[in-house]
Amino acid sequence: MTPANAEMSLKYAREVLGVTSAATPAEVRQAFREAAKRAHPDAGGDEGAFRQVVDAFHRLQDPLDDRFTAAPARPRPTPDPDLEISPLLALEGGEVDHRMPDGKMIRITLPPGLRSGDKVRAGGSELCIYIRAQDGVIVRGDDLWMTVKVSPAVLKKGGRISLETPIGRRSVWIDRKAAERGLVRVEDQGLPARGRRSAGHLFVRLTATQGMADSAALALLRRFAAAWAA
Repeated sequence: MTPANAEMSLKYAREVLGVTSAATPAEVRQAFREAAKRAHPDAGGDEGAFRQVVDAFHRLQDPLDDRFTAAPARPRPTPDPDLEISPLLALEGGEVDHRMPDGKMIRITLPPGLRSGDKVRAGGSELCIYIRAQDGVIVRGDDLWMTVKVSPAVLKKGGRISLETPIGRRSVWIDRKAAERGLVRVEDQGLPARGRRSAGHLFVRLTATQGMADSAALALLRRFAAAWAA
């Protein structure tokens, strides 16, 4: 039986994509693209197999797996035919410039709510979407994951905090169990619904800070809020 995404082990995820524990982030992305193309229903695969490939890819990008967040990026020697976008562009859509394999630069208009593994047609080619991590924010399936600094007292006892979310500022109650886990789920504030995909959730990992200085992730949350309010 295929493990659920939340329970999928790193070992199983690597087996699905056919990579080893020594694989770099770039090698994992390449393995994902190849596996996604084989498993996609339009290429003779089935939705279950395709979903498994996407889940495995996101498991290997889990924010709890520090090996990938710390690994250095490897420069690409040639333009990549697949399209990398930011979490913000996945959220709100918009225009992006992309260099095709023949060197031609094209401008692509993307709809909001794209997920990794989705395909778009542009420049006479079909491009597979990959949502990269940015400023400590990653996208797993339909969900956004990021880290926000809170006071040590909140992490110890729980309490109410004010968060900038993709749809504006929200007051969130953190119970003792959530405080102990250091993780809060804010429902329906991930990627917007699109097609058969329902709206995702926002998962906020809480870390203690003394100065309460804004992090890059918190600044990006404000940009998400502005995008949703527009």
